[in-house]
This record gives sequence, structure tokens and C-alpha cells, in this order.
Amino acid sequence: MKVVSFLTALLLSSPNSQASPQASAPTSTSSTQAATLLAKSAAALTGNVALSDVSLTGTVRRIAGSDNESGTAVLKALSSGAGRLDLGLPSGQRSELSNVSAAPAGSWSGPDGISHAMAYHNLLTEPAWFFPAFAVARRLSGTGFVAAYVGHETNNGQAVEHVSVLQSSPLPTPAGGVSFEHLTQVDFFLDSTTLLPAAISFNIHPDNNALLDLPVEVHFSDYRVVNGAQVPYQIQKFLNNTLLLDFQVQTVTFNSGLTDSSFSIQ
Repeated sequence: MKVVSFLTALLLSSPNSQASPQASAPTSTSSTQAATLLAKSAAALTGNVALSDVSLTGTVRRIAGSDNESGTAVLKALSSGAGRLDLGLPSGQRSELSNVSAAPAGSWSGPDGISHAMAYHNLLTEPAWFFPAFAVARRLSGTGFVAAYVGHETNNGQAVEHVSVLQSSPLPTPAGGVSFEHLTQVDFFLDSTTLLPAAISFNIHPDNNALLDLPVEVHFSDYRVVNGAQVPYQIQKFLNNTLLLDFQVQTVTFNSGLTDSSFSIQ
């Protein structure tokens, strides 16, 4: 089976994977409460500082099956909707990039350096999943995003406000297919006191089966102020409830002039 990326190659057989349920018809407008929470979260994250791009460097631990290795990481993102991940590990270089600012496109490569295109249905959630300021802002400024307030909850032992966001589509769901709304859904868990994102969650899928959900959850902690903006210095990515990547940020650079060329498929 061809898989979505090097990050999921060893975990597709997890018993937690499940077929996507048929989504009910979404409302066409965001709830006032959900939109207000997202706007307050965006303000808390950026301090009203204009951010166009970000580069994070640091260390990473990668756990995939029997592989458990540590190395370096460089994460880059554009506010317009692009993200790139480059890992330097003992087993070799691993990279993943996606860009949805125009026609969605993405690719991944492993130690052999061969580039593999991502399936379209895996480009519809959030390319900058590691930088919550861009993930939140894009849903406030983008077209077709609809937010709903799910409720006050506890996530990873933390009191949060749960907001679910998807993109609506005027096109009907094909018979036996999965809805665009389901493929674009991202859930935000905002700290009830600060409204800084404690976690986000979404689904990815095998390249040849958009109906099979592989749940992803990203945890953010150790927020620090950098040039007026809040940046999580620990970022943990879980796949099927299993820790996959653990980033420790060391340096943060904003507005360095990154362009789409840094996120294009070679």
C-alpha cells in the first residue's frame, strides 16, 4: 500500500484506524461563539504582530515502529498556507512539504532522497500544523471556513474550549465517497484561560483510501514570547494516539522573506 508520507509508513496497520463516517450537512456560517474564540486566540498568539513566515529550528525525536532516533529539525511555514519539515536523523534526511496557497501540492522524501507526491485528500487540513498562529489565522481569513463551538472539555489534563472548523463545498459528496467537509476538518483545543491552542487534531488517510481515517493530534506546550508573538517550544505529534514526533524548539525567526519556492516540489 502506498502511504501518505514517511511519518505514517509504519503505522497504517494500527487497530485504531477507522473508516470515515458520512458527515452531516454543515451549516454555512460560523457560530458567533466559535468565531469569537478563534479571533481571541489569534490575538493572543500574535499580539497583533503581522507575521508572514516563520522558521523553527531545534531537535527532534522520531518514534516509528522499532525506530527510535533523535536528530535535528527545521520547520518552516508561510501564513498563506505552506509548511515544510526537514529532519536530520542517523537513518538519513527526511522531508515533507505542502503548499495550499494556490493549487494544493505536496511531497515527501525519505533517506533515499526520492520525492513522492502526496494525495490531494491529504493536503486539505493544515500545512502549518506545527505553528498554531498560522493555523488559526488561516481559518479566520480564508474562504469557506465554518467554525462550530463543541464545548468546554479536558484535553491531556488541561481545561480547554473545543472549536471545530471545516470548509464547506457547494459540490455534493460522490456516492460511496467522503465529504470535502470531513477531509478539511481541524479541531482546536484552546486553553480555557489563555486561549492559546493546547492541541489541534485532524485526520490523514492512505493515498489510495480517503475513507480510512488515521487520527493525528498535535500538542503544544512551553509557550514563550518571541518578538511579541507566542510560540510553543515543545511540539508533539501523535498518530493513532502514539507519539510519533517530539520537537524541542531552539531558535525562532519571523518574516525572513520565505517565498513559495521554498515549498515547491523538486
